[in-house]
Amino acid sequence: MAELKLSESRDLTRIERIGAHSHIRGLGLDSSLEPREVSEGMVGQTQARKAAGVILQMIKDGKIAGRAILLAGQPGTGKTAIAMGMAKSLGLETPFAMLSGSEIFSLEMSKTEALMQAFRKSIGVRIKEETEVIEGEVVEIQIDRPAVSGAASKTGKLTLKTTDMETVYDLGAKMIEALGKEKVQSGDVIAIDKASGKITKLGRSFSRSRDYDAMGPQTKFVQCPDGELQKRKEVVHCVTLHEIDVINSRTQGFLALFTGDTGEIRAEVREQIDTKVAEWREEGKAEIVPGVLFIDEVHMLDIECFSFLNRALENEMAPILVVATNRGITTIRGTNYKSPHGIPIDLLDRLLIITTQPYSADEIRKILDIRCQEEDVEMSEDAKQLLTKIGHETSLRYAIHLITASALNCQKRKGKVVEVQDITRVYSLFLDVRRSTQYLMEYQKEYMFNEAAMDDGGEDDAAAMHD
Repeated sequence: MAELKLSESRDLTRIERIGAHSHIRGLGLDSSLEPREVSEGMVGQTQARKAAGVILQMIKDGKIAGRAILLAGQPGTGKTAIAMGMAKSLGLETPFAMLSGSEIFSLEMSKTEALMQAFRKSIGVRIKEETEVIEGEVVEIQIDRPAVSGAASKTGKLTLKTTDMETVYDLGAKMIEALGKEKVQSGDVIAIDKASGKITKLGRSFSRSRDYDAMGPQTKFVQCPDGELQKRKEVVHCVTLHEIDVINSRTQGFLALFTGDTGEIRAEVREQIDTKVAEWREEGKAEIVPGVLFIDEVHMLDIECFSFLNRALENEMAPILVVATNRGITTIRGTNYKSPHGIPIDLLDRLLIITTQPYSADEIRKILDIRCQEEDVEMSEDAKQLLTKIGHETSLRYAIHLITASALNCQKRKGKVVEVQDITRVYSLFLDVRRSTQYLMEYQKEYMFNEAAMDDGGEDDAAAMHD
């Protein structure tokens, strides 16, 4: 039988909107870390993906911490897609925090505090503890509801069995409520945590599999547990250091995680938590899981933030830092000096640099195929060829934007498949950067605060004022 994890409460249905990177499922590498041409939503960028895969393997093996990687490339070459692929490949256990360089300046707290919180969000602690669990198949539930109203007056008996033994338990009001909430009925295999009284439904017993004519896909059949009813189980909880910080620094405890207003956390609180976590590690109660912190648009950070990153990376509890930028040689924010990617040389020296290359026409075509599938748009072959040509000449992002727009145009004319005419229609409605710039150059005199207009008409205005 599968090992029981009482800490898992991820049974909420995740609703994902169709976003720019919602089609990314992973890095698309095979077992020997060789990139497949088209896999898990990723297309092309074989060198960058392979490099990211090597880093990923090192993270999974716990080989590196406090390292930093820079994803550098032109706009629209898949830097964020690679970071998203890394996050998906790491799985739910490894923490992944994502923020944009400009976010730090719009928060109410100081820049270094915002960065510190992001760092702590991307370091996980896996806490192990032993609990006593009652595990068995429900033979019968009897709940007596007397005529007198009131929850306390309910009484009941629960008969549980394993392959070796059977026991009857008396139920209190809380347990009756919990059993009702979980919709437990005879034939279910359940586990009850003795300390908290939490009930986990493991599935239905195989012996009852013929009770139903029809079953939903959620119905899971398991074997009746063997041995004693009471067992000692090791339960693993995964939390991030930031969550522990918030719980310990607020009066309302863990509810602070839901209020959203975490504010600045005092250094003393963090020190105490670090000491406690270090103690747990020595006792073998907990282990540190260094995750990944992804900072997009890293050139937006200023010199103070870069100095902080330099120091924070030397800390023994530092995550893997992945930063992305599309700038060339540009000014470091907060100074007058220029530097590659707008990052100071001393930090640049610590970075492993992965570059992304522009997509070829073939790769653009494959990406557009994936996006059409993701956005549920049927498109004819000719229309896809035209869209590929547009993507190659303008930009991939512009071509992707036209998919849904052309689908709406197709709906308006009551068509089923997007044709060339829909693409040409939306191409004429929405300008790309090049055509927009051309239009500006032609009609710049008509726009407000235009310097070119001032040069021509400035003298005439001055003369008019003198008259």
